[in-house]
Amino acid sequence: MAAIDDPRTLGRTRLSFAVEAEIDEFVATLERFERGEISPDEWRVFRLVRGTYGQRQPDVQMLRVKIPQGILTAPQLQALADVAERWSRGFGHITTRQNLQFHFVQLPDVELAMRRLAEVGLTTREACGNSVRNITACPYAGVAHDEVFDVTPYAEALTRYLLRHPLSSSLPRKFKIAFEGCPHDHAATAINDIGWRARIRQVGETTVRGFKVTVGGGTSILTRSGEVLYHFLPAGDILDVAEAIIQVFHRLGDRQHKQRNRMKFLIRELGWERWREEYERALIDVRAGGGASLPFDPDRAPVEEPPDWWHPQPPSPADVAAFVSTATLRGPGITPDITPGLPTDASVAAWRRTNVRPQKQAGYSTVTATVPLGDLAGTQIRVLSELASTFGDGSVRVTPEQDLLFRWVPTLRVRDLYARLASAGLGLAHASTIADVTSCPGAESCRIAVTQSRGLGRTLESHLRSRPDLIATASDLNIKISGCPNGCGHHHIAGIGFQGSVRKVGNRAVPQYFVTVGGGLNGNAAFGRLVAKIPARRIVEALERLLTFYRIARAPEETATAFFTRIDVAELKTALTDLAAITPEDAMPEDFIDLGENAEYRPEVLDGECSA
Repeated sequence: MAAIDDPRTLGRTRLSFAVEAEIDEFVATLERFERGEISPDEWRVFRLVRGTYGQRQPDVQMLRVKIPQGILTAPQLQALADVAERWSRGFGHITTRQNLQFHFVQLPDVELAMRRLAEVGLTTREACGNSVRNITACPYAGVAHDEVFDVTPYAEALTRYLLRHPLSSSLPRKFKIAFEGCPHDHAATAINDIGWRARIRQVGETTVRGFKVTVGGGTSILTRSGEVLYHFLPAGDILDVAEAIIQVFHRLGDRQHKQRNRMKFLIRELGWERWREEYERALIDVRAGGGASLPFDPDRAPVEEPPDWWHPQPPSPADVAAFVSTATLRGPGITPDITPGLPTDASVAAWRRTNVRPQKQAGYSTVTATVPLGDLAGTQIRVLSELASTFGDGSVRVTPEQDLLFRWVPTLRVRDLYARLASAGLGLAHASTIADVTSCPGAESCRIAVTQSRGLGRTLESHLRSRPDLIATASDLNIKISGCPNGCGHHHIAGIGFQGSVRKVGNRAVPQYFVTVGGGLNGNAAFGRLVAKIPARRIVEALERLLTFYRIARAPEETATAFFTRIDVAELKTALTDLAAITPEDAMPEDFIDLGENAEYRPEVLDGECSA
């Protein structure tokens, strides 16, 4: 594979989000912990704010890297590949919040990984812990035909304002923010602590940019869509408003009860009117202190121009296939299946229908690289880096569906890009359809997960892709899986969601899933309704029955998403009754083995580290 000699000549450039001195502080604090000068709890609070999360396996860490607005440049992709190959399992995992995670990292190697990431401007600061987490944005921002305006500059400005802010890493609990400029809520703003939806207003001859602002959204044990704080807030006010909201949460949030200390609980406890009064007072104080301004004219934000630099020659499909096959993937757990594909006219046509969209800029398209389970081998990441530089604008964007989006691809070169993605094992069609299954890491590594959600994710995706008829039946539907109620896989807002659980059958444990239907995002969040609790090994059959029920009972032209939103769940429960029932007498040996595992299922839930 060719090397990029001078990354400054390629792609989009952004100022660094990293601070090298913080890594020095991490090393010094680790040394203090190892000498017994600080307690394990003090060390845990410190490392979580630096993106270092304990796994269920002792003595290894998960390292979470923030990808602000989901934007990754070619040099950053190369650095992520280095981390995957040198200090993790040879691959990384894309999350639903535009982060990249590396698992099974040895604690002494965290410093080395952080320094490599800092070289390209990436940070793990406030990626975990009681902090303002990665600020996400619509991956189509700036190129979508139907967007109001590009929200990227505003999201980046708020990211830089809150990163290392005095309040940002000392909150009662985690705090999530998302920006969306399209009519469809790609960024899931409705379930964030602050959601920003782009709006415009005409004032005389002037077009004023602003945002609809919602607060207090969330999933987990209290699902709620964010309350509307402003139907239209002028864009120039976003920094002051965000700080005032965070001040209220910092001052009044519940710091004693980890299970009910998100901002949504504070709003419920105070009531909307009282919370609003506290916020208004905080906003007055922020403004009295001078407030903050965007680093650009709020109504004339920087515009992303077409790439006008020299593009190097891409590697050949054969070279790509040979290179990705050199990946060294290490266990334990499920590893990426790297299977180079051979393009055909039929496969190209199917892929174009689901993975390619025209940009609002004539002559360019966006292209989605489908990433099963969100897992990318280091060799694949390196290929993506080169393809971003040779076919696009030198960057990619991470999507909430755990895929990667190329932008600014000349439409005439889309087929050539596909040939290379297919050779890298990333040419699967059906992006953002029922076959593009989303999953959290699950009990493979997470301390609080009870099931192997990735095992179920791989099983369902493999089954669906072997059954084109099922995909065609309900292509608009989405499937999302979480290994616990927290919802890192976004199962609460899925057309069909699966939440890991456990049941006792005799004196043995069976992995099972709560099956929900009817979730989604359309203005507000719709949360799935429970239809059954099904043993893990029967989920494929449960899915087939749900799709069969839809095919038989739908109204003319009714989509699967609309059907599962309106159908009486009692009818679905009846269709699944026999699958839900299991006794010691009728249980099969495989019922006691979780998907993706070989040994008998033995659930173990440890103290979580979602909160510091």
